[in-house]
Amino acid sequence: MNMNDVSFERERPDVYGDAHPKALLRVIQEDGDYLVKLANQHIVSGDQFDQDTMKQLFRLAAKIESNPKRFSSPLQNKILISAFYEPSTRTRLSFESAWHRLGGDIMSITDRSTTGIAKGECLADVAEMFNNYGDCVVLRDNNESSLFEMMDALRIPIINAGNGVDEHPTQALADMYAIFKWRPELIDAANNTKIRIGVIGVPNKMRTVRSFLKCLSVFPHAVEELVIIHDEASSTDLFGVGQREELEARGIHITTSTELEEVLSSLDVVYINAISWEGDTFNTYGSAFHLTAKSPLKEDAIILHPLARGEELSTDLDHTTHNWYFSQARGAVFLRMALLTCMVERAERVIDVV
Repeated sequence: MNMNDVSFERERPDVYGDAHPKALLRVIQEDGDYLVKLANQHIVSGDQFDQDTMKQLFRLAAKIESNPKRFSSPLQNKILISAFYEPSTRTRLSFESAWHRLGGDIMSITDRSTTGIAKGECLADVAEMFNNYGDCVVLRDNNESSLFEMMDALRIPIINAGNGVDEHPTQALADMYAIFKWRPELIDAANNTKIRIGVIGVPNKMRTVRSFLKCLSVFPHAVEELVIIHDEASSTDLFGVGQREELEARGIHITTSTELEEVLSSLDVVYINAISWEGDTFNTYGSAFHLTAKSPLKEDAIILHPLARGEELSTDLDHTTHNWYFSQARGAVFLRMALLTCMVERAERVIDVV
């Protein structure tokens, strides 16, 4: 660091992989009916999104990202309850940034020991109180069942921001948004454009991977092959019951490999994760796999990572064109802005904004 020059450049692109979202706008025709329907849904799983709804969410996210100053007030007088009972940096701040940017207010809980839950209060009672205090709940909990225990008592929408090893649907939507910004032509099956995607991770153990594969399978026309790259130790527990069969039934051709170097040069997208939250702690999988600037990546291949990263993703990739993981995190704010606006019955305020 040069202490003689502490200036910075505001106009410099935030991240590598910062494709202009207007390219995505041009390939998706607006149809607000699909967005209005989100006002009557909790967001629990990647399974609940069809292709039309996802496309309209991506279009709205791209519209907001293209001109964020035009969307500074849709959530005025709306309150978000941000309940994160498991450690989080990007997801919590991304949701809270999204809500603030839309003009809303936030009540944040980051430690269950400061709530009535620590005194034995049941989650259904907590949910009843949330109905009176806010307009939307974002919940992250290391217990898979907490989300479902609260849902029956809620009369306001709740978003699953990660429940144990189960799912993380908005991360998956952000992942798909990044891919379609990179290659907008993949949206339309008529283009007959397909890519090979490699996922370094364990679909049965990682909520980010589980949700990503569910959302990916909504666009099977865009996927030539999905390669699951894993270590030998995960071979017997790679997929959950029916997980692989469901993806294949949707039209995804799946292969598996334990040799990263052998398949890397053929992949257009590399999605890597190593951490799985399990109970009150986390486990690391595939510690033998590492991506660096010396890895045999295709020249135009991109890397996605839900972050936080460890040794599996070297920082020497940060200043290469393979780096789309920072753009992925940046775009998640705009994707969540789009989703949150629709969930609290404010879609009509943004649908016709140009």
